[in-house]
Amino acid sequence: MRMMGGETWANIGSAAAGVMFFWAMFKQYFPHELRQPIEKYVRELVSLFYPYIHVTFHEYSSDGRFERSKLYIAIERYLAENSSNRAKRLKADVTYGSDALVFSMDDHEEVIDEFQNVKLWWSSSHTPPQRQTITVFPGEDEKRYYKLKFHKKNRELVTTTYLKHVLDEGKAIAVRTRQRKLYTNCKSEERSGRFRYQRMWSHVKFEHPSNFNTLAMDPIKKKEIINDLIKFSQSKDYYTQIGKAWKRGYLLYGPPGTGKSSMIAAMANLLEYDVYDLELTAVKDNTELRKLLIDMSSKSIVVIEDIDCSLDLTGQRKKKEEDKEKEKAKEKDPAKIMKPDDKDSKVTLSGLLNFIDGLWSASGGERIIIFTTNYVEKLDPALVRRGRMDKHVELSYCGFEAFKILAKNYMDLDSHSLFPTIEEKLKQVDMTPADVAENLMPKSEEDDAYSCLEGLVIALDKAKEDAIKLKAEKEAKQKKKEEEAEEVKKDGENAIAIGEEEVKQNGLASHD
Repeated sequence: MRMMGGETWANIGSAAAGVMFFWAMFKQYFPHELRQPIEKYVRELVSLFYPYIHVTFHEYSSDGRFERSKLYIAIERYLAENSSNRAKRLKADVTYGSDALVFSMDDHEEVIDEFQNVKLWWSSSHTPPQRQTITVFPGEDEKRYYKLKFHKKNRELVTTTYLKHVLDEGKAIAVRTRQRKLYTNCKSEERSGRFRYQRMWSHVKFEHPSNFNTLAMDPIKKKEIINDLIKFSQSKDYYTQIGKAWKRGYLLYGPPGTGKSSMIAAMANLLEYDVYDLELTAVKDNTELRKLLIDMSSKSIVVIEDIDCSLDLTGQRKKKEEDKEKEKAKEKDPAKIMKPDDKDSKVTLSGLLNFIDGLWSASGGERIIIFTTNYVEKLDPALVRRGRMDKHVELSYCGFEAFKILAKNYMDLDSHSLFPTIEEKLKQVDMTPADVAENLMPKSEEDDAYSCLEGLVIALDKAKEDAIKLKAEKEAKQKKKEEEAEEVKKDGENAIAIGEEEVKQNGLASHD
């Protein structure tokens, strides 16, 4: 039996060597014109007896686009999670922007996947460069791909169901494993594979600890915001049905220190969205603003903080006097016409409105746009109308319910003998949650709950005294202003009376 087995393998090896020798001779000595039709007929002959179908998925499509194929990326994620434990040869890498170590099957490795009791074979490979080049970017001409092999009787299952399953799973894995990021707008050149592109955003890990449990605000208003956010994240089909882009605008307004930034972080942590902190003053013009929008991912929150200070977009839309001054300056110095100031942002109110709810705003989907301001009355009504900023949220001074949340967060207290005193004083004076929290934070090892609460009572008393003093000063200034105005009025009336008397005297004199 062993002898027969050895002879069989020897015969198979000899046959394989003969076929390879014949194929090498065929490719070397047969002209290309004859070789092509022969290869065609050989492939057709083999296909009659070979029961498997091969499908290739390239990393980059052949239509010249500079981005990696979404299907290739989905397959890569799917295989990394579902097939890496069955592969014998693996390659490891750290995902961009994350410290997570990811394993995937190495080149020329094959793994078996099973779907609805059907076996499928995946392999990873690459085509080496056609020419030898010296470049600082290795693998520039290298083409990577995945190959799927399955029995031809399962063709319909694979093309209609299995590949959709792989794509959906790849997207779901990306959402589960992604490291959320905090972006800021920038401009720099980067290279990915064979292509160079301009990166519009830079980022760091988003690690802000704020959440709605720690957010100091009225519980009823908090619950309303949470429900609104969750409903939005689950309403993709509804937005499609009513013909609106899947986005929602929030206007957060209130005095400084009332928790606008903490609210944004809590929203991002609740929905597990990335955050894009858009600095409008760094945006050159409306065209660049659109490019930034296109370069944003879905499942994201776009934040423009202090919108009233970002650019002069509020109030009058046309500053005629300023334009006239610029024209006069150009007439005096013609060189200014040839050398415009490139440092100033040319973003207009119209460009920002198109960014929020124009045609380009529908790109990406599942996006929340947030404006913050300390002075809502300064904003142009067109900027904050419903439909652009769908929900207006006022973040005001600290009330007793917000204080109890802070006391629980900072000192793990649900009640205390000083709570009634603090409740009464919070009704008499305006203090932001940030100031309350600062007084509740221990400053030394000797500080305990009583000393911190006592310090808050003292701070509230001082704030009340300061408020009374400030009110008195304002009233005094107002009274002084009114007295001065009254004196000016009296002086004017006296001057008019004197003038009338002089006119009267002059008239009598001329009559005589």
